[in-house]
Amino acid sequence: MKNITTLTITTQLNPPPCTHTFDIPAILFSTGGYPNVFHHFSDVLIPLYLTSLEFRPNSVAFLVVDTSPEFISKYKLILKALSNDEIIKTTNNNNYNKVLCFQRVIAGLRSHNDLALPPKNPITDFTAFLRETYSLEKDIIDMCEKKRRRPRLLLVSREETRRLRNEREVAKVARELGFEASVRGIGPEDALVARMVNAFDVMVAVHGAGITNMMYLPERAVLVQIVPVGLAGLGRVFYEEPSRGMNLRYLEYRVSVEESSLSERYGVGDEVFRNTSSFREKGWGVFKSIYMENQDVSVDLVRFRRVLVEAMELVCG
Repeated sequence: MKNITTLTITTQLNPPPCTHTFDIPAILFSTGGYPNVFHHFSDVLIPLYLTSLEFRPNSVAFLVVDTSPEFISKYKLILKALSNDEIIKTTNNNNYNKVLCFQRVIAGLRSHNDLALPPKNPITDFTAFLRETYSLEKDIIDMCEKKRRRPRLLLVSREETRRLRNEREVAKVARELGFEASVRGIGPEDALVARMVNAFDVMVAVHGAGITNMMYLPERAVLVQIVPVGLAGLGRVFYEEPSRGMNLRYLEYRVSVEESSLSERYGVGDEVFRNTSSFREKGWGVFKSIYMENQDVSVDLVRFRRVLVEAMELVCG
């Protein structure tokens, strides 16, 4: 929260005169302090969608605090689809000493849960909105077109933390089972990522923010989350539960002690493996350093093959 400006709402008996008057309402929110795609969607874009629903299809102005040019550029199509009006950057020098007057202003965003919406506004409405915004071709998987084609599997490649060391071997096993498997990283251009992910029937990824892009998968696609040691709770809350709400089929592979690179640094009987919650109690920084920033995985190919077989059965029946 250190990169998010704190605003104080006050009332005045004699407010200053308006320099600019708008005949539409406004939503005030921040784009600062959000480090990756998971937080971009969970903390900003999904809450913004929920908050702006009451104004659609009419216009609403977006008043942005702590403006991140990268965020605005990356998600410009989504922001444009939510409001046709120009985004007003409150920290822009051109807006200093101006008094902007609106019919109504909502300060802050309504949020429900991680990558989720309230039951009356299901998250499938948001994923359908994304597919429409990016003109994605597939709304729902086609069950291999009665087996006339090979199902497509995306193996998300991570370059820094929580790498899958034997990803090429995993892709080879997938191809042996009949998948058209591709190993790809997640690029910075959201529209390109959306089109890429939407073309697949199965997405396999080690726990991390990149899994957030499951929102672009067609409904009834399969998400396979590889969960490193110590991250089962986060994996469930951040991705398993949201994926089910998105009408995806969810499979999970729990990494064993022997499959984790932590076993190279700590003994198999070390507290790092026996009592992961104790490291959470030592603070998020300690927990993150051990389990998220310094752990890679090498899955057992025989055991992982069973997960891929199940994914094939779900996709092709």
